[in-house]
Amino acid sequence: QVQLVESGGGSVQAGGSLRLSCTAPGFTAMYCGMDWYRQAAGKQREWVSTISTDGSTSYADSVKGRFTISKDKAKNTVYLQANSLKPEDTAMYSCKTTPPCTFCSDGYCVRQTEEYWGQGTQVTVSS
Repeated sequence: QVQLVESGGGSVQAGGSLRLSCTAPGFTAMYCGMDWYRQAAGKQREWVSTISTDGSTSYADSVKGRFTISKDKAKNTVYLQANSLKPEDTAMYSCKTTPPCTFCSDGYCVRQTEEYWGQGTQVTVSS
């Protein structure tokens, strides 16, 4: 069973920065496109950013130029660096796999076509 775990959220003042992380504990490698989404209280979930398996990236207009998505293959972790944060960035941020994905552990790999979500990490930006 694949589990995604996010971390790095917190409370910051406007203009501050946070680095969010998303990893899959128990796996030594993860070959997968990854997305970050966010959902503010009372609003629909919105897509934030994507990093594809080839390393190409894309961003929502609302975060372009302020957020950067990246991945560290050695650490099996995807990051979302959020700079110049604004109060309107306040939301629960979640990572999601873009199937199909291949997960490896100790040389054993399994291909998954199911979509996986993390539990989310809260980002709160005060003015």
